[in-house]
Amino acid sequence: MEDKNDKNIEVTENPNPDGDCACSDDEQDAVSEYNDIASEYAALEESLAELNDKHLRLQAEYANYIKRTTKEKTDAYDNALADCIAKLLPFIDSFERSLETECSDVNFSKGMEMIYKQLREFLDKMNVTEINALGSEFDPNLHNAIQQVSESDYASGYVCQVFQKGYLIGEKLVRPAMVAVAE
Repeated sequence: MEDKNDKNIEVTENPNPDGDCACSDDEQDAVSEYNDIASEYAALEESLAELNDKHLRLQAEYANYIKRTTKEKTDAYDNALADCIAKLLPFIDSFERSLETECSDVNFSKGMEMIYKQLREFLDKMNVTEINALGSEFDPNLHNAIQQVSESDYASGYVCQVFQKGYLIGEKLVRPAMVAVAE
């Protein structure tokens, strides 16, 4: 006698090798019922494994969707901020040039300096940093070389003059520095 899957149904082996069963009808019905239940059980286990696999794949797909949309939202914000700052930079350049000129009106000059200070504080709050280009090795990711200078106090491949400041927001380039590079 054999115990299959804890169903407590006894199965007797057929003693007759010719396939003629010497079993009673009740025993044959029990064996047939057991075989039907066993095949149904196997089909249910297979179906359960398939559904479990689908469930795990769906969970992974949803987790990837959440990561992707979160990254897209962050990137959209970062790109919009960089675009806004890039459009503000020409005004800051103009302020810097105006502060370099001589002005006979002390109050006007002081007011311009105060406005410039507010602009710089705003850039600091937005995590905008100036690229320190002068004297650094030329980096095409940060610098836009518009001139090469042969007579310079700087080593070859180093920035010897800055025509326009470059800016970063965190690690993201907003505007490259326009520079001259020593030959």
